[in-house]
Amino acid sequence: MDKFELQKLRDLPIEGVAERLGLQVSRHKCLCPFHDDNHPSLSFKVSKNTFRCFVCGASGGTIDLVMKYLNKDFKEACRWLAEGSSQFIVHSSQLYDSPQTSDIRPETSFDASRYFRYFERPFLNEEARRFLFEERRLDERVIRWCRLTSWKDKQGVPWLQIPYYDREGRLVGVQNRNLVRGAMPRFRFPQGSQCGIYNLPVLNLLKPGEQLFITEGCSDCWAMLSAGHKAIAIPSATLLTKKDKELLTKLPSLGALGACDALLAKNGAGVGSFHMYPDNDAPGERLFLQLKEVLPSLVHHQLPPGCKDFSDYYLTQIGL
Repeated sequence: MDKFELQKLRDLPIEGVAERLGLQVSRHKCLCPFHDDNHPSLSFKVSKNTFRCFVCGASGGTIDLVMKYLNKDFKEACRWLAEGSSQFIVHSSQLYDSPQTSDIRPETSFDASRYFRYFERPFLNEEARRFLFEERRLDERVIRWCRLTSWKDKQGVPWLQIPYYDREGRLVGVQNRNLVRGAMPRFRFPQGSQCGIYNLPVLNLLKPGEQLFITEGCSDCWAMLSAGHKAIAIPSATLLTKKDKELLTKLPSLGALGACDALLAKNGAGVGSFHMYPDNDAPGERLFLQLKEVLPSLVHHQLPPGCKDFSDYYLTQIGL
């Protein structure tokens, strides 16, 4: 397991990890399992994604919590976290409600009616505009299409709020991205969010013979759209779920791509309808191989040296 995959395990919501272990988290606290505790003394600091008991002194991050609670070594704890990492997209008490609602409710499904109004009239604060238009140099039309909005929490931390829609345009999930560089956690999701494949409504706009690009993460998808291509995104190299694979398998039969591979090749449009620029790291290449099993015609495009992902490449293409 390389450093990129380890970091993704460390970035998993600490309270979600605790819940998966069977701990009952409430208001960022729970009974400490490492000593005889009658009053919740184990505290979770979600801003740093850590835990600490102020009685027995137990502390650490996600991997430490699993090692100590399950009595596993480092490799075994990482394997346990990786095997259940997809659960943390939709299950965690750290996942919270909308910016205007501070209470955490034990919902089992995503209530879209509580969120869709925030995307009807998107608002981008100063931090969001700087991130999207100054740092990433994204096309404003793309941001409007994706209905990105922003907000700040009670501590004044700015967040970018990203809606996930199914192909019919129904809101099925929300992803919140921390806009403070290096802050933890980087992402949060409301309870029940189904943040699988991103930007599915674009499938309805594909013309006969037009190519579809698959990216890793929303940021690369925005860059690909800004570059003039149709694109969807897989949330993460380590979070390609069975449900996502089933959806991708059905794409060629949905009629969204128009022409078949043979016609595309005849017209000089490439050997397949699906294309990808994998991230320049081991997880990115592994994601490509996983997708290749589902979409045999998926075409691999190599990023140039010095570009870690398509967002980097996009910036070089527009002169940055």
